[in-house]
Amino acid sequence: MAHGSDELVSAACAGDQGAWRGLYVLHSARITALLRALPQADHASSAEDLVAEAWLTAATRMGDFTGSDDDFGGWLFTIARNHASNSHRTAVRRRTDPTDLPLDPARAGDDDPLARVEGHDTVRKLLAHLSPRQAEVVACIDVGGLDVKATARALGMSPTAVRVARHRALGRLRTLLDDA
Repeated sequence: MAHGSDELVSAACAGDQGAWRGLYVLHSARITALLRALPQADHASSAEDLVAEAWLTAATRMGDFTGSDDDFGGWLFTIARNHASNSHRTAVRRRTDPTDLPLDPARAGDDDPLARVEGHDTVRKLLAHLSPRQAEVVACIDVGGLDVKATARALGMSPTAVRVARHRALGRLRTLLDDA
């Protein structure tokens, strides 16, 4: 059964598997890209693993979700971000030093723009020059495509604080790129 984007969350709450598939198609790729763009401390947990955990959590807590269909992406990213934070804390406790991860040759010739961003470490290196909060804001808006309202909700900030953090972060990135 096909649903419009305004009906997907309601249908998913009612148990419609087609609606869950639609939500997955709409949100999984960008949330994976968001998690890949953020600085990563634990190489034992991939972005795909964290996204899968986030979907499982969302499925079990769907009854707790309040908000519009537009807010669902931000809510899901918040869950994924919490899983990433837990993974980071675990990595700090383990204090492991990963070896360089080999480039996946299957992705090398991919013409998908999302895969090109994910395939390069440039975004992660640039975001590493920002404060953690600014990096999350830029990742949400510019990498993941969330709007200011959804980003504010996902990060627990006011929309004004999101705009200010993004403005400062983009200014910092411009300066870095001009100096390079």
